[in-house]
Amino acid sequence: MSDGTWRSETVPELPKPGLAGWLRAGLRGALLGVLVFGCLGLLLLVRLIERPLFGLRRPLTPWITQFVCRSAFVLLGMGYRVEGEVMAGPGAVVANHSSWLDIFALNARKRIYFVSKDEVAGWPGIGWLARATGTVFIRRDRREAEAQVAVLRARLAAGHKLLFFPEGTSTDGRRVLAFKPTLFAAFFDPSLRENLRVQPVSVVYEAPEGADPRLYGWWGDMAFGPHLLTTLAARRQGRVTVIYHIPVRVADFADRKALARAMEEAVRAGLTAKGVGPGGRLFDE
Repeated sequence: MSDGTWRSETVPELPKPGLAGWLRAGLRGALLGVLVFGCLGLLLLVRLIERPLFGLRRPLTPWITQFVCRSAFVLLGMGYRVEGEVMAGPGAVVANHSSWLDIFALNARKRIYFVSKDEVAGWPGIGWLARATGTVFIRRDRREAEAQVAVLRARLAAGHKLLFFPEGTSTDGRRVLAFKPTLFAAFFDPSLRENLRVQPVSVVYEAPEGADPRLYGWWGDMAFGPHLLTTLAARRQGRVTVIYHIPVRVADFADRKALARAMEEAVRAGLTAKGVGPGGRLFDE
């Protein structure tokens, strides 16, 4: 029985770092740790004041998250580029999912809150970080659909942009899987449908010249530690491009399947425009 995780027949062989690579990984890892956990401490302190004054609204702490994510790419030596206009006001954002780096890429430009499966809240370290930065946790159980809509409605009323990964799993970054229509069902609740807008976003990774084009993808049974080490140790880095497509109104679509299909096509078109496909390489310079 499938667990919903995407797998491929082959995975890239991660290069083993030499002495210089270990030194780079150690330095970058230390700086990244200070950045992430130092700013997390600051965020929690600010939130102590922000929560009683503003409740769900977070006028201050998202700026800390954005600073961390933008700075992370500087520390990694990895290029970061944005195309298109960010949707103004609250709404939903949907994107393809390739890597743990998506968290940094998507937070660096847009003040967003991820929507994640409930079990992530219990993951050591990651769950704590997710809760601190305002992640919305949902249980994929139809019996709790009404309660989940209420949570989404409250977050949107607070001015939040909520980000979903409709593929339901990460890939090698060279493709877009079918978007799951069930994830769009809540958008068609009568309390949300008429005013809710959704913006599709394509996240496109480019490996450094000569490297496997799937280098930044993290999927299937790949372990997090070795992938993180490879990224930290790299002498040359590639880049990531985040493409913001034109937002759409949920009310303009007949049902969740039509909306899911339109969002999937928009996100896939962003990768195609950059020359990305199974086995392909980026050629836009």
